[in-house]
Amino acid sequence: MLTRNCLSLLLWVLFDGGLLTPLQPQPQQTLATEPRENVIHLPGRRSHFQRVKRGWVWNQFFVLEEYMGSEPQYVGKLHSDLDKGEGTVKYTLSGDGAGTVFTIDETTGDIHAIRSLDREEKPFYTLRAQAVDIETRKPLEPESEFIIKVQDINDNEPKFLDGPYIASVPEMSPVGAYVLQVKATDADDPTYGNSARVVYSILQGQPYFSIDPKTGVIRTALPNMDREVKEQYQVLIQAKDMGGQLGGLAGTTIVNITLTDVNDNPPRFPKSIFHLKVPESSPIGSAIGRIRAVDPDFGQNAEIEYSIVPGDGGNLFDIVTDENTQEGVLKLKKPLDFETKKAYTFKVEASNLHLDHRFHSAGPFKDTATVKISVLDVDEPPVFSKPLYTMEVYEDTPVGTIIGAVTAQDLDVGSSAVRYFIDWKIDGDSYFTIDATEGTIATSELLDRESTAQYNFSIIASKVSNPLLTSRVNILINVLDVNEFPPEISVPYETAVCENAKPGQIIQIVSAADRDLSPAGQQFSFKLSPEAAIKPNFTVRDFRNNTAGIETRRNGYSRRQQELYFLPVVIEDSSYPVQSSTNTVTIRVCRCDSDGTILSCNVEAIFLPVGLSTGALIAILLCIVILLAIVVLYVALRRQKKKDTLMTSKEDIRDNVIHYDDEGGGEEDTQAFDIGALRNPKVIEDNKIRRDIKPDSLCLPRQRPPVEDNADIRDFINQRLQENDVDPTAPPYDSLATYAYEGNGSVADSLSSIGSLTMEADQDYTYLTDWGPHFKVLADMFGEEESYNTDKVT
Repeated sequence: MLTRNCLSLLLWVLFDGGLLTPLQPQPQQTLATEPRENVIHLPGRRSHFQRVKRGWVWNQFFVLEEYMGSEPQYVGKLHSDLDKGEGTVKYTLSGDGAGTVFTIDETTGDIHAIRSLDREEKPFYTLRAQAVDIETRKPLEPESEFIIKVQDINDNEPKFLDGPYIASVPEMSPVGAYVLQVKATDADDPTYGNSARVVYSILQGQPYFSIDPKTGVIRTALPNMDREVKEQYQVLIQAKDMGGQLGGLAGTTIVNITLTDVNDNPPRFPKSIFHLKVPESSPIGSAIGRIRAVDPDFGQNAEIEYSIVPGDGGNLFDIVTDENTQEGVLKLKKPLDFETKKAYTFKVEASNLHLDHRFHSAGPFKDTATVKISVLDVDEPPVFSKPLYTMEVYEDTPVGTIIGAVTAQDLDVGSSAVRYFIDWKIDGDSYFTIDATEGTIATSELLDRESTAQYNFSIIASKVSNPLLTSRVNILINVLDVNEFPPEISVPYETAVCENAKPGQIIQIVSAADRDLSPAGQQFSFKLSPEAAIKPNFTVRDFRNNTAGIETRRNGYSRRQQELYFLPVVIEDSSYPVQSSTNTVTIRVCRCDSDGTILSCNVEAIFLPVGLSTGALIAILLCIVILLAIVVLYVALRRQKKKDTLMTSKEDIRDNVIHYDDEGGGEEDTQAFDIGALRNPKVIEDNKIRRDIKPDSLCLPRQRPPVEDNADIRDFINQRLQENDVDPTAPPYDSLATYAYEGNGSVADSLSSIGSLTMEADQDYTYLTDWGPHFKVLADMFGEEESYNTDKVT
């Protein structure tokens, strides 16, 4: 209250000489012992020299919130110094809540609150008051502003806006380990009284946790809390205002606290010995059993690694960890055999993968257990003595000959007899049979190595006591070769010998092949057959390396006398029994040059002159090709050459150029140019041009000079010009005659040499001798044919 009175005194000093006059507070809000009303005095108009006595100055009223009385709550009173109590002054009120929340008595100036107020909704109201003359309606003094403040009461409990809370703390934490901080909010006025002063406490959760009353920080209260004993805790927190005193309001929230796991427990086997039974037929790599060590920790702290302690089972068994169940899975590394060993004993160790150094003092985080494995006997199929049987047999071995045997045993206790049979479902050819009891294999058909050199099939062994138990083994039989085929020449040889061959020349190398499987180092021998060795033209020289040479025995051979020779060669092998064969080598007599190069071996070449060689024939053909190319080139040049234009004058026909630009159809072609007009006497007389006078030379278009090197074309053109000059029937003077193929129906027929009836006998080939020695043979050849044709005609 003293603070409030001091504030009022300060406001009086500030507003001294202003609009507000001294205000008398309510009895409970003053320091005086005499009760007075809340009054605001509004000063009237006085002279400036008049001294006014003032009391306490207030610029605000106070009203309690949540007022529940039946009558409007009295707030205070407005009073003007000009109001003499005669009823001439009217008081008005405006501003926040005027008329709706607050009302004023126009005559007395009393202010009342007409409804309950909530400070948390609106803490104060700003209003304006004025005194006016009731008759003139004019203000008696300026408008004054004041505040009505809603006075707080403890009507709001503390609230946890973020609750309920979830927190965690590692297990085995020391006392005072931080867990969580909670915070409650009180909507009451924190500047007035203790309505908003909150104190925290634990209603549920002792003695495990504690809370700071002022800050709301939750900490552990007990040491070594074990997650494996209790993992979840639910703590009830209370926040109470009024500093926790009686009558204060309270709010609560729940904090769910979880103890997180740490690796404070080693794995432990629930028992010291594990017994497992494993059939001996278990395949390698299969799981034969599971053991488990218990670790009460959680997550990676509970991950266990299993290992086999070096000893009895280290070579036969292995153990791995199942990541889902953390069990140790025992697996088989090698096959088991009940008949060899019936039981195994070894130790298994379980240890944590992730260790916490804080708990090393608790002891080793590992445990061991003993595993005893009993091997169960299983009725197994017979076992062959070998994984593969290989046998050999000669071809042509008599049917029924035993070539080998297989053996299978029943290794189970109380062994049973074994029966054998060939699996014909896979191997369909029944070349062999097997004795069902003894297991001996014999031939059932004659074998041929050249047909099949190897046989591969399967034999099945089954137990008499349980035929369903079978085992299989592969049999590989190699057929050995017997020397039954004679050697032969590897390829059919047809060789040639020159007519000018000398004795002792090797004209061909021959080799032999044998369809038998020849042993290493086998030798073949070559010789002539006895009938050919009497007067041989050729002989055989054996080189002793499985090859031989064909050697000449004469000085020269004549194709005219004998063109082909057939030489029988006898070849023998060195195997037992010795096999031999006679092979014929064909030898053809050919014409060769002095170097021994074969020129011709054809039969037609015998009738050609002796002096004409293959080179001469090639040269002749080359000359013919060159001549044909020259002719084709000449024709092409003639077609591409520009022609002079015809003179258009009809008065002088001497200088006319006759140009045929089409090949025409001869006299039957009516579209061709009529050359008869060139010889019309009337035209000549009309023009009166003398035929014996040479006309002036014309300026003809410049022609391309002929190719100097093309002598044949130049001679051909000169020859045709001379013929045309001496021909009386030719067109007169400077007429141009072109020569081309007239086509079918021409009276003159074709000018081409094709189809000419000139006989070959009319030709003289002696000029070919001038071309060189190679063409001399060609001239002699055609000369002989000419004489031959003459004799034939006669």
